[in-house]
Amino acid sequence: METINKKLLLQIDNSPLIIFRIFFGFLLSAETFGAILTGWVKENLMIPKVFFPFIGFEWLHPLPGFGMYIYFFTMGILGILVMIGYRYRLSLLLFTFLWTAQYLMQKTSYNNHYYFLLLVCIIMLLLPANAYASYDVKQKRTLKSYTMPQWCSYVMIFQVSILYFFATVAKLYPDWLNGTFTQILYANKSHLPIIGEWFKEKWFYIPIAYLGLMFDGLVVPFLLWKKTRTFALIASLIFHLSNSLILQVGIFPYFALSFIVFFYSPETIRKIFFKKHLKIEPQEYVKSIPYFTKYFFALFFTLQILLPLRHYLIKGNVFWTEEGHRLSWRMMLRQRSGSTYFKIVDKKTKEIISYNLNDLFTPKQISRINAYPDFIWQAARYIKDDLAKKGHEVEIFANSYVSVNNHSPKMFINKQVDLSQAHWYYFSHSPWILLVEDYRD
Repeated sequence: METINKKLLLQIDNSPLIIFRIFFGFLLSAETFGAILTGWVKENLMIPKVFFPFIGFEWLHPLPGFGMYIYFFTMGILGILVMIGYRYRLSLLLFTFLWTAQYLMQKTSYNNHYYFLLLVCIIMLLLPANAYASYDVKQKRTLKSYTMPQWCSYVMIFQVSILYFFATVAKLYPDWLNGTFTQILYANKSHLPIIGEWFKEKWFYIPIAYLGLMFDGLVVPFLLWKKTRTFALIASLIFHLSNSLILQVGIFPYFALSFIVFFYSPETIRKIFFKKHLKIEPQEYVKSIPYFTKYFFALFFTLQILLPLRHYLIKGNVFWTEEGHRLSWRMMLRQRSGSTYFKIVDKKTKEIISYNLNDLFTPKQISRINAYPDFIWQAARYIKDDLAKKGHEVEIFANSYVSVNNHSPKMFINKQVDLSQAHWYYFSHSPWILLVEDYRD
């Protein structure tokens, strides 16, 4: 234990953390400015009449008018301030607050890297990432330092290790191992010139499934071992850049690649990025990790380890029920499709009320309502509230059939349950979601 403490407290060259801050700030800015330029903000936070927040955060609403453009532009500027180290902690704190709010207020375009970005923001708030090559040092708000405790690197390595570990475990299911999902995933890209034809072939999509599994499972150990580190770097570049070009998964490939700086020796990173940085040999130890930091990270990482395990305590197969899917590093694992029709009954007259979902929801929201239980549940409440404004007190039932990975559709929701009165359970099974023995039958 004493040896571990010494390693954690050893003062090392801070070049990896400094360059990561610069990469990180740039990616924060690219993500948020990109959301404006690609139309993501307009499609998800301006056009819809209603929104689908994380359940429990219905009180969060997008700003009216062009407010969300200003909101995301502000985050883009804050990302630049993080990158250059100007009022670093305040800039990152404000970004984290704004990012968390927009993340929770809409999940129609949910992406795992939004969650990953939030976690890294929290970690970076506690690290001395502005101690060199920053405006905070230049303007003497922060003392210049060429060192950091080694635990700063270990925290970042552990964070990315959690991601890859659970991503590996999640792939150990039949539709990944037999190539079903990778066939679906790459079939959507078969229009690409020259290589697009390969994506339809068994000799392509089955090896891709196993290469993806091997990469997620081995990349961290190979980066940690000096003899395989360069091989892991090359594999990482090929894997992430091909995903970026072919699958177009946003900033995640570049975000994941930026963590590699913590696996190489600080001296190597210094020589590449900071030639004016003083050469620092590992030196004296800091006295201890601050108590708040120590216990915060203990809780922070414990929660991250427990959340991906919660679906094992919930009835049913997570691939079918979706219960316990989010915040669990279950990335690019399945395709869901379905059809959901609401039967709306007036409580007083017992007449069936016709309701056009397009009057309230966007096409993208309807695609989620067709196949995802939390969207179905929330949609029923929106419909109930909308009809209440028109003087109707209603019961709402769903006739829903869902297919996972193009397998035969199965009934998904209990047709006898009034969803306007049903409850949603975070950490246990919602009984109105029907269970199946095997969604692949």
